[in-house]
Amino acid sequence: MNRNKKRNASNKIESLSQKILEILRKDHSQSFNFKQIAAKLNVDDANSRNQIIKELKELKGNKTIQELDRGKYILTPNQNYYTGRVDIAGRGQGYIIVEELEDDILVKNKNLNKALNGDTVEVYVYKRKRGGKSEGEITKIIERKRTEFVGTINIQDRFAFVEMGDHKMYTDIFVHKSNINGAKQGERVLVEIIDWPEKADSPNGNVIKSLGMPGEHNTEIHSILAQYGLPYEFPPEIEEFANKIDTSIHPEEIAKRRDMRKDLTFTIDPKDAKDFDDALSFTEMKNGNYEVGIHIADVSHYLKPGTILDDEAFERATSVYLVDRVVPMLPEILSNGACSLRPYEEKYTFSAVFEINKKAEVLNQWFGRTVTYSDARFAYEEAQMIIENNDLSDINQGKLNTSISAEISITDNAYEVEVPIAKAILEMDRLAKILRKKRMNNGAISFDKVEVKFILDEEANPEGVYFKESKDANKLIEEFMLLANRSVAAVIGKQNPKKTFIYRVHDEPDDEKIAALENIIKQFGYKMDTRDKKTTSQSLNKLLSDVQGRKEQNLIDTLAIRSMSKAVYTTNNIGHYGLAFDYYSHFTSPIRRYPDVMVHRLLQRYLDNKESAKEDTYEENCRHCSDMEGLASRAERDSIKYMQIKYMKDHQDEEFVGVISGVTEWGIYVEIVSNKCEGMVRIQDMRDDSYEFIKEDYAVVGRKNHVKFTLGDEVIVKVKNADLARKHLDFTMLGPNK
Repeated sequence: MNRNKKRNASNKIESLSQKILEILRKDHSQSFNFKQIAAKLNVDDANSRNQIIKELKELKGNKTIQELDRGKYILTPNQNYYTGRVDIAGRGQGYIIVEELEDDILVKNKNLNKALNGDTVEVYVYKRKRGGKSEGEITKIIERKRTEFVGTINIQDRFAFVEMGDHKMYTDIFVHKSNINGAKQGERVLVEIIDWPEKADSPNGNVIKSLGMPGEHNTEIHSILAQYGLPYEFPPEIEEFANKIDTSIHPEEIAKRRDMRKDLTFTIDPKDAKDFDDALSFTEMKNGNYEVGIHIADVSHYLKPGTILDDEAFERATSVYLVDRVVPMLPEILSNGACSLRPYEEKYTFSAVFEINKKAEVLNQWFGRTVTYSDARFAYEEAQMIIENNDLSDINQGKLNTSISAEISITDNAYEVEVPIAKAILEMDRLAKILRKKRMNNGAISFDKVEVKFILDEEANPEGVYFKESKDANKLIEEFMLLANRSVAAVIGKQNPKKTFIYRVHDEPDDEKIAALENIIKQFGYKMDTRDKKTTSQSLNKLLSDVQGRKEQNLIDTLAIRSMSKAVYTTNNIGHYGLAFDYYSHFTSPIRRYPDVMVHRLLQRYLDNKESAKEDTYEENCRHCSDMEGLASRAERDSIKYMQIKYMKDHQDEEFVGVISGVTEWGIYVEIVSNKCEGMVRIQDMRDDSYEFIKEDYAVVGRKNHVKFTLGDEVIVKVKNADLARKHLDFTMLGPNK
């Protein structure tokens, strides 16, 4: 025992200066004496304490630390501390995104100090950038982004681990046997972190609930929702509250509104839509102009601030559209019932009404609460048939193509198309095309990206894939919704003094992202002119037009969208770059978007000449809605990826033509032309040669046979492995498509 003590006394503490500074940095607002530091370092012999005292004096001498009281030390205050958000990258290291800094701060795994992806943290920068990224160490976790995670449970004799499938979650979660909540070995579970002891490698957690066995359909869909903290059902008290709302139409309420029930009104929506939150009305005026109404479900009539229903809607902030279901923002009695502008029903609406001449110029506008009656419901396909099979000269003579005047049965509400409705659709289509042309001439960007849709059987198994294209009927609706959204934003945004309002803004694209896009499209023979804002938008439109129908269309459409800034909600209006609008808001979808509900409330507030609302409160609400929109988008993408893998699992014996959509040192990403499913060919699996990654050419090249696989090449692949649990698709490369 004495010999051990003597040997310990002669030991030198390695990297003592760095260890002392790490202790002081972790809580830089607190002072420490040599005894507290010795306890943190887990040493208690006299030699170690003397080393600590000596090192403290040296650090004080070079002004790295300060002595506050006698023997109490604190880190010298400096400008090296920042607050930011953690973004975990590969291999467990992360970057801290700090708003006031141009570049992110690299934090290596050992310096994450238990911070997880998305957490708000304090970071100390100890290495300034000189040709590389600034490096730092996380000193404090200010706020956890989330504490609930989805993983697969591995149960041992006395404990369990929940293993994470998300590469951004770099640690498993330890669960005591008493906290597994009935979960069975191998099940997918939702687990909550309850604490993370200082010296523990993994946090401790409780299993909240089991989601089922990996690979089963409902397990995977519920796992996607749980992964992003999105609910898949309403609490009973919310349903009960909603069911007690009076949804009937009352004469005394009609008297407070503009009565537009006699105006010709109709809806155009997807054929499988359940809620209809917008309708159009069309009336020919005596002066030869048109009165066009954009009528939106008056959700704010039923959804009152301060109620548990409103709190729930705000927390959700958006409906979530997965491949096999919709997770609504509002309970069904409102979303599909009282607020849905169904045919042959009177509804309370909030409207933007315009007097428009034949040149599609807006001469007058009116905004306010209305009551409307929908005369007809069209699917996009039905409206498109009217546009394609008729022209205005025939319609003006009372002639209607009989092939579509018979009953149309695409929707559940079959009816005879009447000439006045057909004329309204054709004339509004003509006006919409003028509005769209003006928008494009002003610098708007035409993103008509192909959407992947699935034909599902009764058990939600994919039987087929089809692509949803935007045709004239879709663009008709789009242009009039854009007209309402920008007009509502402008009428409030131009007021003086300034009033608090919610805008949908879209910043100009980042120069680096545009440069990266230019570099990639060169591989396909395309060029861009990025001298200024206008030439950039014109070049983007030309690029998106030139790739239409080509094998690289989906790839370039996706890359072009990624090069854009992200549209967000804010009270600070900077305009909308992609739409080329100085003022833009979201007014037209309050059934599925909470920002639209807030816009309705603010608009009515100002129509009633009330004072401006508090900006800080609404800006905070905007941030929440933007965040939830991002989560919903990621959940939607994950559900599409899952369904694509499920589809490919049933086609493992088939060969497919694909386009190389990405090239990395570890593999080639291939997107199948016929169904847009993307998978990876691992370089290590390409046994016909030894392949080398050529980064600047976006290619891999065989060292012996010199066969080159480049971004955009057409190749033949076969499914090697379709892993539903990990949502990963592996291909076998069969060779170039000659």
